[in-house]
Parts: sequence; C-alpha cells; structure tokens
Amino acid sequence: MKRREFLKKAAVTTAAAGAALSFGAPAVHAKKRYLWKMVTTWPPHFPVFGESAEFIAKWVEKMSDGRLKIQVYGGGELVPPLQAFDAVSGGMVEMGHACAYYWAGKAPATQFFGAVPFGMNSEQMTSWILAGDGHKLWKELYANFNLIPFLVGTCGVQMGGWFNKEINSISDVKGLKMRIPGLGGKVIAKAGGTAVLSAGGEIYTNLERGVIDATEWVGPYHDYKMGFYKVAKYYYYPGWHEPGTAIEMFVNKKAYEKLPKDLQQIIAYAAQSSAAWMLAEFEAKNNYYLQKLINEHNVKLKKFPADVLKAFRKYTKEVLAEITAKDPMSKKVHENYSAFQKKVVEWDKISEFAYMEINYL
Repeated sequence: MKRREFLKKAAVTTAAAGAALSFGAPAVHAKKRYLWKMVTTWPPHFPVFGESAEFIAKWVEKMSDGRLKIQVYGGGELVPPLQAFDAVSGGMVEMGHACAYYWAGKAPATQFFGAVPFGMNSEQMTSWILAGDGHKLWKELYANFNLIPFLVGTCGVQMGGWFNKEINSISDVKGLKMRIPGLGGKVIAKAGGTAVLSAGGEIYTNLERGVIDATEWVGPYHDYKMGFYKVAKYYYYPGWHEPGTAIEMFVNKKAYEKLPKDLQQIIAYAAQSSAAWMLAEFEAKNNYYLQKLINEHNVKLKKFPADVLKAFRKYTKEVLAEITAKDPMSKKVHENYSAFQKKVVEWDKISEFAYMEINYL
C-alpha cells in the first residue's frame, strides 16, 4: 500500500513538473530580446522623415515592452545614404527608411512606390497601397531583394523646386542641372536638362557651389529648415513631379520572419502610425513656413507657366511608355496604379475637388 501511494505521488509530481516546464516555455520565449539597426537616407535627426524613423523605434520598443529595440542611424552614420537598400538587403542591418525611387537603378518599378509625375496625391496613394493592390505588388517586387516594404508616410503635394533662374518656357529647362530623383528626373532629361541624384544632406552645398542650378525637395516646412532660400532665388509650384510622395521603411525579410508574430505585428502598426502622423505634420506646418519664406525672407513664389506643365505632362507619358515597354514588372505595376487612379479620381471629382471649388477657390 505504501509503495502504491509513493508511486502515485511521484506520478503527480512528475506530471506537475512537466506541466510547469510546458507552460514555462512560452514565457521564456516571450522574454527573448532583439536589438536591430535601422539606416536611413536622411541626415541625422532630420525633421519629419528622420523623426518618423525615430518615432517608429520608440513605439516598437514601448509596444514590445523592450523586447525589440531599434537603433536609428542617419545617412552616413553607419552606411552612405544611398547604400541603405543594399545594407538591409544583404543583412548588414535589419531595417531601412527612405523613398523607393532612390532604387530605380536596381529595379525601375520601385519608382511607382515613391512618386509618379501627374500621378496620385497623398490620399490616393495611401489608399492604393493600403486598400488596393499597391502593397501586394510592392512586396512582390521587394521579395527579389530579400526585403519587406512598409508605408510610413506621405508628404502631400510637393513644391516645384528652387531655381536660380526663371522658367518662362520649356526652353529654359534646356541645360538646367537639377537635383531631382525618380521619374521626374527622367522628365527633366527629356526636356533637355540634366537630372542629378544626391542625398538630402548634400543638396544645399551643391546648390551653393553651383554644382546644380535647381533642386526640388519637399515643401515649405522642410525647405525652410534646409535653408534653400539662402542660395536660390525662385520658388516654384506646383509639384507636378511628386504629387503624393510615399516614404518607406523596408525590413530584411529573413530577419523579420525570425521574429515572433506579435513583434511582426507591432512593426506593422508602428509603420501605419507613422503614416498617419507624417501627412498631418506636413499639413500643419507647410503654410506657416511658406508665409515665413515670403514675408521674412522675400522669397519669390512663382507658378510654372501652363505650357511648361503641358510639356512636362507630355514628356511624362513618353517616359512611362519607355519604362513599361522595357520592364515587365514596371508594366504590371503601372497598369494597376493607373487603373486605381482613374477610378479614385472619378470619385474625387464629386467629393474633394467639388468641395475645394465651392469652399476655397
């Protein structure tokens, strides 16, 4: 009897120990900590874009209770700005923060996830990526580079750029050296100018030294902070080349897939939070800084002549036709992008545009 009682107690104790080990395993796994690096194409602590990267890192750490920490590096602090894509793709670091059109040399279709001249504005672009097929196509494209892309913001319709000479006709673009990336740069080249690609931290010096004659950047808030009014005479609008530029975060696919599912979801939510904040920040600040540029620094605000915009639109169609004819993925993305834009614009005509017309114009 004593022997049977002993064996019975031993069995209960063993089962309890086994259960404790079984239930304890996830708790041990949940406490595993990850330390990641994020490189950006922006100067260190850069307003809005750099802040977005830093906010994402803070939000992820808080939501994960410190299980995932992300160290953010400005352009040039760990790798050169325009090498961020390769650094993340190759696994040197886990994350990057940039604009997709910087990678046109690696895959032409990346440009459609940055900005398309005369394309969709911020609201429409966000809708295509998050509620249409945009993100699906984006992930398909980036999978070839061991990357997963996330939308982390848009910056509204940009300004047309800073120029050291007036643009009165399309002939004034001939011989112009302009810092302008993506598809917009190809349009400038079609018009007889030279498109120069340089990271944000290099623009002011290049403009000051005459390496370039003009530059586009973002809008009044950013442009004021960059000090372009000190080295350029004329400030043009509208931003035909970037009507709704998307800003991206890209993550090394292998590293991402090794994370627990909840940490993967936290990264996705942090990205969406940034997307909402970024456009709100630009909308809140742009007009305030535009007035400072005009009233305090006597910046000459000018609108592109209608015939110049008409020529830019014509060249845009030519550029898109050439890219989609050569690259199947660009063709696939462009067709989807264009179909979505056509449908959403029909709605906007009787919603956003109609409201603007009766209330502001």
